[in-house]
Amino acid sequence: MRAFPQILRACGVALLLGVLAGQANAETVLITGANQGIGLEFARQYAARGWTVVATHRRSSPPEELVKLQKEFPKVRIEKMDVTDHAQVDALALKMKGEPIDLIINNAALKRTGPITDPNANADQRLGTLDYKLFDDFMHTNVTGPLRIAESFREHVKSSQLKKFITISSAAGSVSVLPRAGDNYWYRISKAALNQAMRLVSVDYKKDGVLVAFFHPGGVRTESFKNLNIQGLEETDVAVERLVKTIDGLTLKDTGRFLTPDGRDQPW
Repeated sequence: MRAFPQILRACGVALLLGVLAGQANAETVLITGANQGIGLEFARQYAARGWTVVATHRRSSPPEELVKLQKEFPKVRIEKMDVTDHAQVDALALKMKGEPIDLIINNAALKRTGPITDPNANADQRLGTLDYKLFDDFMHTNVTGPLRIAESFREHVKSSQLKKFITISSAAGSVSVLPRAGDNYWYRISKAALNQAMRLVSVDYKKDGVLVAFFHPGGVRTESFKNLNIQGLEETDVAVERLVKTIDGLTLKDTGRFLTPDGRDQPW
């Protein structure tokens, strides 16, 4: 009989260790624009870690790339969510009500309106031939989209263990460094606005104990650049691996920072 309390204690310790082990593998990440490029690689790497990956896209049907990933990693959840459609953002937030999200990665973005191989495809972002109707598209995707995510999913991140809100920005939005060329007007302007938006969010989110950081990912050889002979680009898996490692090490003291992939401050 005297051994019975000891058995109970042993069972309690075993149960606690089991719970903690389960929690260690219970992280959830939500990624916007997860069907290609950096977003898809983020989804792949976090899925390989055993995380629940909420991979969002704006296609009419689930993208083939995500379907394949889900078959390999059953904890991948494919969700349709166009960040420019606030009703879709709110609907997913409501669907996931009560579910903690440890990490949100705002990756969905608009950079150009035509293939990079077409030298005239980006004329709508050059002075003299600017297409002003496109300005709203860039702002809605690159700025108000992440802001809506910040509003709609605030409680999800706040209630999580890791409490991290990450945005993929670009050095193209830096205002402290003179651009090398007068190009990509709408992209550059929208990324500058995005950086300021995330600074503002970081102030509000800090009250919740949530880290907010945004990254210039560097030159990455995504699908658009695969067949182009551009020197200095980093392979997507290598670039994302560096980003993931840096995100792992971020704490609340880093909130509001604009970072390079290896965690140094990016001028902006």
